Amino acid sequence: MKNIIIYTDGACRGNPGKGGWGAVIVYQHHKKIFSGKEAHTTNNRMELTAAIEALKVLKEPCQIDLYTDSQYVQKGVSLWLEKWKKSAWKTSSKKPVKNVDLWQALDEVITRHTIRWHWVKGHAGHDGNEEADRIATQAIDG
Repeated sequence: MKNIIIYTDGACRGNPGKGGWGAVIVYQHHKKIFSGKEAHTTNNRMELTAAIEALKVLKEPCQIDLYTDSQYVQKGVSLWLEKWKKSAWKTSSKKPVKNVDLWQALDEVITRHTIRWHWVKGHAGHDGNEEADRIATQAIDG
């Protein structure tokens, strides 16, 4: 199984507003960069989209270390996702899960892989995160 490192980030001008996402995928000495944008979105949606799109690129099951500066994504996948699925996509307060379409898409793409989810502090000099942030920000205008 291939060992992959992924850095993801989402950006938004206004929240909601114009948004972009960026992902850096590293395998051995190779690096691939992916990005995209939406005209009207939120930061959380862009953070989720970055992770989903990065994972969709991989053609075979992989061992992945995925780094995000989004506690929403990291905690969501690590702590909340299984509970949401068991409660028919409702929160503990019985409200519908926000961004359920993206959480369901993420749930679908993670099943193929073994993923360790890492939260890193944003804008704190972590090279992979800084690169993903630049890519996401550039995508907004690209």
